[in-house]
Amino acid sequence: MSSRRERFQVMGAGICSLILVLGVARFAYTPLLPLMQRQAGLGVGEAGLLAAINYGGYLSGALIASLISDLVLKDRLYRIGMVLAIASTALMGLTTDVTVWAVSRFVAGLSSAAGMLLGTGLILNWLIRHDHRSELGIHFSGIGLGIAGCAAAVLLMSPWFDWRGQWLIFALLGGMLLVPALRWLPAPDPSPFTKSGEALRDQPPGRLFMRLFMAAYFCAGVGYVVSATFIVAIVDRLPGLAGQGALVFLAIGAGAAPACIVWDFIARRTGALNALILAAVLQIAGILLPVAVGGSLAAFVGALLFGGTFIGMVSLVLTMAGRYYPTRPAKMMGKMTLSYGAAQILGPALTGWLALHWGSYTAGVYLAAGMMAVGTVLLLVLKGVERRDAAALRAVAA
Repeated sequence: MSSRRERFQVMGAGICSLILVLGVARFAYTPLLPLMQRQAGLGVGEAGLLAAINYGGYLSGALIASLISDLVLKDRLYRIGMVLAIASTALMGLTTDVTVWAVSRFVAGLSSAAGMLLGTGLILNWLIRHDHRSELGIHFSGIGLGIAGCAAAVLLMSPWFDWRGQWLIFALLGGMLLVPALRWLPAPDPSPFTKSGEALRDQPPGRLFMRLFMAAYFCAGVGYVVSATFIVAIVDRLPGLAGQGALVFLAIGAGAAPACIVWDFIARRTGALNALILAAVLQIAGILLPVAVGGSLAAFVGALLFGGTFIGMVSLVLTMAGRYYPTRPAKMMGKMTLSYGAAQILGPALTGWLALHWGSYTAGVYLAAGMMAVGTVLLLVLKGVERRDAAALRAVAA
């Protein structure tokens, strides 16, 4: 097989896996949420709880990923996760029991971590070993495609199928994605050298850098999760926007699909931290526009900004992890995602509680924007820490 074709297949496997574990198993819940509330009697508090449980599964998967070094075991768990993604999706359409839904959402979270962390780590390791660019923009486009695809699917299916039928159709679509996700990803190579013979060496950052980085990523997690989980319900309840929530979610996916490639180019020219700061500022604007300005234009512009930045930040952070730890990228990816995942448990539960007490999701939106602002300040501080650490390394070398 030619190198170009093999690279195409590896990237294709990654894209299909992300569409499966995130677009189908995880994010289909967001556009289907209003339908489940109307047709299956799902309450506001229960909706937030299910989202929190989903992120709890993702956090558990991130913890597992952070503890595993063996590439062969990572590959095996990745493949198991792909199958669990389909099973958890089908389970949502087979019952109205909230406890069973909770189990399904937890398993879906585990499978998301398998695709997002283990799969991404395996692909990044393959790219580095084969002397390709370690940017993951093409790979992460699968997230945006998954979000846009599931939103479009719900819009197309809703006139013909109820919430139950749509979950089962999503499971069938997931089965189609499973084949390339498994078949096109080659078995991992555990050797410590690239194909050109260069040794792979980890270059970990300092402790203070890591602590601040994880804290900033926690803030980004809160900023992301509120809109990602509740945007359809938020928009549907805004004056004059009833029924447009699914279209706004589609706009998020449209913004996210090319975003990682764009942010790769920006980071190459400005540096990864500067790119993260810019993305965070734009994401704050995207979060606030629908509720602070109002109207369909603000909602769609906000959705494009949000979709174009949140996944860009994830891509930049995980790519940085791979550069710091080329021999074991999933370990740092897992640690960073523990921070991001903890925020994703707290955010939906707290937003659901605020919605019960205030009668709307607006307070949760402002909470998300405030946390993003704190994270942006931490990223600015991180720039100074990075310069200090670099100066210390130069002094040691001298």
